[in-house]
This record gives sequence, C-alpha cells and structure tokens, in this order.
Amino acid sequence: MTTPIKRLPRLPSRLPGWAKVLTAVVVVLVVMFAGIRLSLLPGLRDFFGTETRDRSGPALLKSIQDMSRYDAASGNFQVVVDLEKDAKYLPDAIRGTRTLYVGAGTVDAYVDLGKVGDDDVTVDADRTTATLRLPHAQLGTPALDPDRSYAVSKQRGLFDRLGDLFSDNPNGEQAVQKLAVRHIGDAAKDSELTARAETNTSDMLEGLLHSLGFKEVTVSYGT
Repeated sequence: MTTPIKRLPRLPSRLPGWAKVLTAVVVVLVVMFAGIRLSLLPGLRDFFGTETRDRSGPALLKSIQDMSRYDAASGNFQVVVDLEKDAKYLPDAIRGTRTLYVGAGTVDAYVDLGKVGDDDVTVDADRTTATLRLPHAQLGTPALDPDRSYAVSKQRGLFDRLGDLFSDNPNGEQAVQKLAVRHIGDAAKDSELTARAETNTSDMLEGLLHSLGFKEVTVSYGT
C-alpha cells in the first residue's frame, strides 16, 4: 500500500506591499551608507580617477583704497575649538554633531597715521627737536589661515549624515571657523600686541627723524 505524499503549501509568488516598501528603504539606506564609506576612504576615490579642474573666471578689481596706517606688529595665534550641538530628546547617534577644530590665524596691530593732525606735530625753529602725538594702536580683523587650520575629528548623528548628502555644502565648517576667529580676536585683545605696535612705531619714527637731522624726538600716544 502506497503512502500518499503530503504536499507542502506553496508560498505566495508575490511579496505584499509593505515588504516591497521595506525592501526599497533598506536598499536606499545601504546605498547611502556605501557613499558615506567611500567618502571616508580617500584611497577608493583615487582608484576611480577623481580629477579636479579649476574653471574659475578672472578676479575683478572692485575698488582701491589708500592706506594710511602703519602695520607695526603681527601676532600668530592658535586655538582648539570643540563645538557640540545636541538635539532635545534624541541621542547623539541619531541627531547631533561634535567637531574638534584647530584654528590658526594672525592679527595685525597698526597705528593710523592718517588721524595725525597739524596740532599733533611740533617742530622747533632750528628743526632739531620734534614732538609727535599719535592715536593709540588698534587691532585689525583676525585672519584665519586655511593652510594651518584643520578639523581633527567630526562626529555626526544618522540624521545629520543623511542631511549632508542632500546639502549644497556638506561637512560645512563655517560655525567652527567663525568661533575660531572670535577666540583668536579675544586672545589678541588680552595680549600685548598693541603695546608692541606702539613701541615699534615709535622706534620707526625716531629712526626716520634722526636720519633727517633731528636730535631729539618725542613720540606719545593718546586719543
């Protein structure tokens, strides 16, 4: 007597709608993360022969300004910026960024000789004694050096990584750069840069007037 063979139930040939949507989402996420991994591995990008071309147009001269200030001193500064941005009620792995950035830049200190009036310069009849009163030295705008500034590390949540893929400026560092410029400016205010600028300006003017025959030169500073 032959035992009848039980047939297994056949699986449906078509996936339900929710399974198709889930599969599509998984594929999109895999592609996105693969792109992120490729961007983090310079060797793989070089393997595909990345080429950079500069198609910029010529620089145009917009204006010319006459300078009357004497740049008497320049300070080099470096600051480590640790900027963290968190989202409420979300863990850092989902939403949040933290950037460790080393900013290096310079600040110039100058004396504006254009503000010296006729009453600020006194010369005796024999032209052997000169007295000059100059405005106090000022600090210029901090200039960040891109060749010596760099990001040490960047930590970004999942949403931030995905947002960078659709951003016109992915991995932008404007926030940490502005913060570095502000810290460098504050450090310049606390330094002796303006005092050094006034000393150097006095030495320059005294040497210049001595070479012109003046025996006694007095330089002072005031508002």
